Amino acid sequence: QANMAANMAKFRISKWLGIIRENRLFGRSFLSRYVVRWQTEGTSGVRWVHTNPWTDGGKVREVSVEVGDKVLRISTGKLARFADGCAVVEIGDTSAMVTAVSRTRPSTAGFLPLTVDYRQKAAAAGRIPTTHLRRELAQTDREILVSRLIDRSIRPLFPAGYMYETQVISNLLAVDGVNDPDIASINGASTALALSDCPWNGPIGAVRVGIIDDEYVINPTRRELSRSKLNMVVTGAERNLVVMLEASAENVLLPDFQRAIKTGVKETQKIIRGIQTLQREVGKEKRTPPKLFTPPEEILEQARELATEKLQAVFTDATHHKFSRDNAVQEIRAEVDEKLRELFPEAEPFMITEAFNTVTKQLFRNLILDTYQRCDGRDMTSLRDISCAVDLYKPLHGSALFQRGQTQVLSTVTFDSKESSLKMDPITEILGGLKQKDFMLHYVFPPYATNETGRVTSNTRRELGHGALAENALKPVVPSDFPFTIRLTSEVLESNGSSSMASACAGSLALMDAGVPISAAVAGVAIGLVTRTDPDHPSDIQDYKLLTDILGIEDYMGDMDFKIAGTKKGITALQADIKLPGLPLKIIMEATQQATMAKSDIINIMNKAMAKPRSTRKEYGPVSERLQVPVAKRAQFVGPGGYNIRRITAGTGVTITQVDEETFSVFAPNTAAMNEAREQIDELLKDKREPELEFGAIYTATITEIRESGVLVKLFPAMSPTLLHNSQLDHRRVSHPSALGFEVGQEISVKFFGRDPATGKMRLSRKVLIAPASSVVKNLNVTKTPASVWASPASKEQKEGEKGEVEGETEDGQNERGQEEGHDSEVTDRSENTSPSKSSTHAAT
Repeated sequence: QANMAANMAKFRISKWLGIIRENRLFGRSFLSRYVVRWQTEGTSGVRWVHTNPWTDGGKVREVSVEVGDKVLRISTGKLARFADGCAVVEIGDTSAMVTAVSRTRPSTAGFLPLTVDYRQKAAAAGRIPTTHLRRELAQTDREILVSRLIDRSIRPLFPAGYMYETQVISNLLAVDGVNDPDIASINGASTALALSDCPWNGPIGAVRVGIIDDEYVINPTRRELSRSKLNMVVTGAERNLVVMLEASAENVLLPDFQRAIKTGVKETQKIIRGIQTLQREVGKEKRTPPKLFTPPEEILEQARELATEKLQAVFTDATHHKFSRDNAVQEIRAEVDEKLRELFPEAEPFMITEAFNTVTKQLFRNLILDTYQRCDGRDMTSLRDISCAVDLYKPLHGSALFQRGQTQVLSTVTFDSKESSLKMDPITEILGGLKQKDFMLHYVFPPYATNETGRVTSNTRRELGHGALAENALKPVVPSDFPFTIRLTSEVLESNGSSSMASACAGSLALMDAGVPISAAVAGVAIGLVTRTDPDHPSDIQDYKLLTDILGIEDYMGDMDFKIAGTKKGITALQADIKLPGLPLKIIMEATQQATMAKSDIINIMNKAMAKPRSTRKEYGPVSERLQVPVAKRAQFVGPGGYNIRRITAGTGVTITQVDEETFSVFAPNTAAMNEAREQIDELLKDKREPELEFGAIYTATITEIRESGVLVKLFPAMSPTLLHNSQLDHRRVSHPSALGFEVGQEISVKFFGRDPATGKMRLSRKVLIAPASSVVKNLNVTKTPASVWASPASKEQKEGEKGEVEGETEDGQNERGQEEGHDSEVTDRSENTSPSKSSTHAAT
């Protein structure tokens, strides 16, 4: 009984210390000094931490959800148990571990400091990084884009006023190259936050939807996705609510697109129910934040009395533009803040600032909901004034300027050779199946676009995401067999809302100005949303209005930024950023319909500037040609070690790339460079031009060099020397050509037997033109002492056999017949005298 009482007391103290550690009430030094002491030796003599180290997370739990024709497995309790929440999600043999940790001390950032990091590990794909340090370095573009997907899926479900630093990390454990891990990472983040004690109104579920042969496929594999005309990621919440949408499509019709959204949301409900089952079993109780940063009601009431009339006058004045409206609001803010500080001297500065922001947002939204009036005087479906211009600068391959209201984008097109395409890193290649990109869109947002100053550095996450959206909008209309690599640059010169969709419009015009034969013009528009919700249940929408072509302030004050792009026929790209914990499908369907109508109106305006691509490219545009070089001439064209190609490239600026055995691609930055390169290539091939040879014909060859293995001969002066091997010089074995008395410059007769199919070199023979053992040779030991050798006439069968042997041999003599080894191995000097009659007979022979 004494031991039992001691164990119970120690157990209770350990629980208290666990609570202290979990809430971080003491420093690490206290915990290391006292917690370890209380967890050392028990009455049984065994370390207490070894008996039950995890009282609240030691059990491994797993659920399986059938989504489409695949099984999604979610487990927890085995890995990363120090995190507030951890989940491992598996699709096929692809596994992703996602952790969630949230601090208990508030941040001073003034917003939710949520950080999402998705990292692709080379080891998960069985590869070693190709960086100079052979380890993962900075995030790749794909990692940033997937991180944004996860962020946009989970951010709307955090409670209002929650400003505690939260970090979600997705770590790939294994990648099978078949199933994309981004869907596993989104569901893993949802599970980790649902199982943790972080305040979060989840869970959510995410699926990918494809259309293959008019069939809707859930979570298609990489190979299936290459045949799909739709790639859509749908994130849904309970009650069939839509939280996030991201899609790229090949001109999918609106009804098919809407059906894909409904199908994806329906499948997400299965994942949500599976996560809830896991949450009921091992989920932690949600913590109550010590403080939510929402302004008190008394401060809000006073702010309404001070600011409502003045703000209403500003928001109903349609003559204001972006900066005049912002300046007027800032003047009212300064005046109201001063009075509120006098009335509430003990209030935190943040609460006063947030009270004015809340009043401003409520008034702005109520004006739209109650009076159907927008701050610039437009109705709900009207577009801003649009103007377009193309061919701005002659030296550019293509250019366009698109102005919509106070948003201005300059797009330029640059062509280059296929060698300039963007090469994918090995991990992205395994995950996406794409080795290189021939079409790229780079989105640039400098600080002067919003009248600000700042550092002009590499692309931020926002710039990368906007550029990827505009690139997805234009890529389906660019021909896949275009002979150049295309780089489209969209630089935002002025920004007052929807600059990414303006980039799609300007990019479409610039491509047509450059002469790219796009299949149809592309335009994009952003649809906004203003709602009135139940204060206790933010997902219950009581009233709403959809806004076409939103301003920057409407994006900031509203609840959704629904960007959609495409042709008049269908949709090519979509991105929905939703700030509410979910939207009903009814609102999403209305938004797609309203965006489609606005998209068609924008294309009509763009067609007035340029309705179709140029039939010919500009004068300063690049030129590409195909050059056919026979295999026999390839060595002469390329030169030793590629010397000829390098000389042409350095002298003219062209790029020469070998396509196949006989085809070379010549890329020139302009027509003048191509003409200069063509002259050099023609001259090079003309100098090395060889006459056509007839199979079986006899030619007179000139010896240019004597080697140990044979002699180099030329049939014509313009030809390159060809090796005539020792085995083809005489019927008898010849160890060195000098034994036959050959000299440089001497002419000999040879027979042509075509070219080697592998190397393209000529196959020549001398021995088929002479009778066996009838040559007059020189003894290596006696200088210039020729001797006559009698040879018996060969039979007809013997000659035909020897001729067949020659035709079967190559010029390097590697296939020398064993029959030739039976001939005399050495050339002997005949010392006996020969009679004139025998000499005559030999000559006759």
